[in-house]
Amino acid sequence: MTLHPNLTQARSLLQRYQTIREASLNLCAPLELEDFVAQPVVFVSPPKWHLGHVTWFFENFILAKYQAGYTLFNERLNYCFNSYYQSQGPRILRNKRGNLTRPPLQEVLAYRKHVDEHIARLLLKFQNGAVPTELATLIEVGLQHEQQHQELLVTDIKYILGHNPLHPAYQEQPATPPTTPAPLAFIPISEGVYEIGHQGEGFCWDNELSVHKAYIHEFSIANRLITNEEYMEFITDGGYNNFEHWLDEGWAWVQQLEVKAPLYWYEQDGEWWHYTLGGLQKVNPHQPVAHISYFEADAYARWRGMRLPTEQEWEAACRQLHHDIPEYANFAETNLLHPRIQRDNTDNQLLGDSWEWTGSAYLPYPNYPRFKGALGEYNGKFMVNQMVLRGGSCATPRSHIRISYRNFFHADERWQFTGIRLAK
Repeated sequence: MTLHPNLTQARSLLQRYQTIREASLNLCAPLELEDFVAQPVVFVSPPKWHLGHVTWFFENFILAKYQAGYTLFNERLNYCFNSYYQSQGPRILRNKRGNLTRPPLQEVLAYRKHVDEHIARLLLKFQNGAVPTELATLIEVGLQHEQQHQELLVTDIKYILGHNPLHPAYQEQPATPPTTPAPLAFIPISEGVYEIGHQGEGFCWDNELSVHKAYIHEFSIANRLITNEEYMEFITDGGYNNFEHWLDEGWAWVQQLEVKAPLYWYEQDGEWWHYTLGGLQKVNPHQPVAHISYFEADAYARWRGMRLPTEQEWEAACRQLHHDIPEYANFAETNLLHPRIQRDNTDNQLLGDSWEWTGSAYLPYPNYPRFKGALGEYNGKFMVNQMVLRGGSCATPRSHIRISYRNFFHADERWQFTGIRLAK
């Protein structure tokens, strides 16, 4: 978002705050009242909980500390909307969030309004001078946190509606342009020592720090994401029935859950359909495949006689090919909320469309400077048994992503827009 150059720091930050907070409400605008409390599985949170949790973050970490004489909107909401912060007291279990029929939605919206008004008052105290660095940093963390939950809102809403037997549409989908992706080719990346990690002065999460050197052997990376058509070939060739392509844990996952295709795919009369936020539609063979687990991505790569890039390889390649986020990249602001067909052979789809599984475990970088205090729980304690994804997706806000951004999920999770890029 571009801010007016004559605004003070306080008013610029407040404008950014209000824009991002409004975006969360806009994402929920198409929902029916009943949709706000649904929790079909443990890893999906109800939309109402998301709206309350991000508000609790601003109240608990900022207003309660920096606003003199601030009175909590409703202290009982702390129990409802704390997520996983052990240091911040007791909280409802994650799998019980769908039981929160109360507080009603109107109270959650009133909670948001109350907190927003107090954040505005707090910031405007500094409109004639600089906002204290610690306060400005915490507000930025809160905004980045809310943007993460905006992506979760999109994917959680898709899971809620996509598992409703009526397959209701969230929004109308624009017509898909009749284009085809370029043939799959590979871009050579020279061997050498590369700097990995966040570079520059802007915001980043602690898990992107610190910049360090990594030696990378010569390799090649695919010029685009794998398409639905290419993934169908894996299915048709019995990819889900041949243990040779799968990690042992992945093979057990396939057999136990009887997985036969990506999430949201359904076969009917010899044709593949899938649920999109525009409703149930035929699978477009030219769009990137999405909602793929790490197990599936790794198995597909093995089937092709290739592999997934490491996160260091991905970042080195992305920095070689991009100095900044391309204007044409498909992020949340396009409002497609679905991976887009490769535009032309200059569009390598490294940023936007689908998060890309890498072959790297989620671990700390050398000299990892974990956040201090309660925010130290944000990333560091999850650095085990998860894999790194890179690049952002069609549900990621553009202003939230960076080349150094590290996402992470367990190997079996696929309700996010997750796809495949090959390396060799």
